[in-house]
Amino acid sequence: MIVITAPTGNIGRQLLSLLVEAAPACGEKVRVVVRDPARLPEGVRGQVEVVTGSHGDAASVERAFTGADAVFWLVPPDASVTPDEAYSGFTRPAARAFATHGVGHVVGVSALGRGTPQAARAGLVTASLAMDDLIAGSGVAYRALASPSFFENLLEEADSIRENGVFTDTVAADRPAPLVAVADIAATAARLLLDRSWKGVDSVPVLGPQDLSPEDLARIMTEELGRPVRYRRQPLDELRSTLLGYGLAEAFVDGVVDMKRAKDQGLDSGLDRSPQAAPATGFAQWCAQTLKPAVFATTPEATDAR
Repeated sequence: MIVITAPTGNIGRQLLSLLVEAAPACGEKVRVVVRDPARLPEGVRGQVEVVTGSHGDAASVERAFTGADAVFWLVPPDASVTPDEAYSGFTRPAARAFATHGVGHVVGVSALGRGTPQAARAGLVTASLAMDDLIAGSGVAYRALASPSFFENLLEEADSIRENGVFTDTVAADRPAPLVAVADIAATAARLLLDRSWKGVDSVPVLGPQDLSPEDLARIMTEELGRPVRYRRQPLDELRSTLLGYGLAEAFVDGVVDMKRAKDQGLDSGLDRSPQAAPATGFAQWCAQTLKPAVFATTPEATDAR
């Protein structure tokens, strides 16, 4: 029995699709924990067991982890609390349930940076690494999928790219760093959940094929979209004010700002990509398949074509 948390999120829904297809041939069943079962894809609802509730709730995880052999663990974003509450606080009921129910293997989505000089002051990343320690302390075999920033973050910039030819971040324009497609994270999780020959506790970096700077991203987007795209570096103070203006908790906003500062100082840099367990999605490929349809989805040309 494999349990998937956050099955309707960007990573979870792709993992769910992979496991529903592959699990029967491996003699596995799939169970999901979801607040609203109606959000599950219609095609999979009859192929999985459903526990309705939050995986941060003790009663829900007691039901979900009974008889479970492996769990995919992903903490949903909660900008109304402190980073520690958002990660370790949310995870504590599950960590107790892992031990109580003898869950053997857990695969969690985490972050790069462990062992770096920036790790202790990297905001949300620091909180994510502490969550890894909490899970590891429950006695399970654990693999933390250590991920950099996602390509998919750029989908939030689709309107700005379409209307102004601009995308924004806070790092230096010429600082290269790894980025990853969420599909690669889902594929890595599926492989680990289906082949549980691994033991102990470790991190598994999940990276794109090359480090890219914002200048590199702008160049590739320009080529793939067929229109000029440039990068604007946003000051951290401006980012902080913007996020506070959205009503996010101050402690959480500070966690985001500290994470961004740490990434600009090299938190994600200098990792060896070899050997990687599977081919990684290239940024140009992702732009063509995912970003380009999003950028052009609501243009007048697209509307006329329909």
